[in-house]
Amino acid sequence: MTDGISTRTQLMIGEEGVEKLRNSSVIVCGCGAVGGYVIEGLVRAGVGKLRVVDGDVFSGSNLNRQILCTTDTVGRKKSEVACERARSINPDIDIEGMDLFVNRDTVPDILEGDWDVLVDAIDTIGNKSELLREACGRGMTVFSSMGAARHFDATSIRIATLKKTSVCPMAARLRKDLRDVDTGNVTCVYSVETPVENPPGRDEHGKSIIGSMPTIPAIFGMTLANETVKYLLR
Repeated sequence: MTDGISTRTQLMIGEEGVEKLRNSSVIVCGCGAVGGYVIEGLVRAGVGKLRVVDGDVFSGSNLNRQILCTTDTVGRKKSEVACERARSINPDIDIEGMDLFVNRDTVPDILEGDWDVLVDAIDTIGNKSELLREACGRGMTVFSSMGAARHFDATSIRIATLKKTSVCPMAARLRKDLRDVDTGNVTCVYSVETPVENPPGRDEHGKSIIGSMPTIPAIFGMTLANETVKYLLR
């Protein structure tokens, strides 16, 4: 590992903790607004092995909130950029990028292997349900992002298992979709702030988009990364 990357972390968690993180493995689905910050936190914490999954490319409308999106990366594959940034921080990291959208057909390949944690940072509810259903069926520990868009209030962000979430429309839909599944291993980051009402917009390609601040997805992502690190150190 790059000299110095673990120096400050070791003061917090000790040499044994640093070694635990170095020997840990995490899948991150979604390299966008929330997922980009998850990856950033895990790489800088010293997690040794990552699989990052995203089939999308960066667009100009991502510049307001996605850490991996810059004027130089617009138009590039999100998974590819995520791997490049991770290696620029820690050249020793074992990281694999999968240029795939998460759906019923791809989930088995995405979850293949022996992994300590799955972090779910995708926002298409149907595909999210498929991912969580399969992960729960495999007994995986999951940290999942609920809706971060259309929120302003950072003090309203909460952490709870899926069944104990409230207010968030995405969480409500997932609870319904997964009512026949044991989701006790799914920890969510969500907001109890009622989503701000605003009209949908269009990006530079005419794709429908919804409003989002730069800050709230970042807090969601780093909170997910922090909860993952805490779990890995147990």
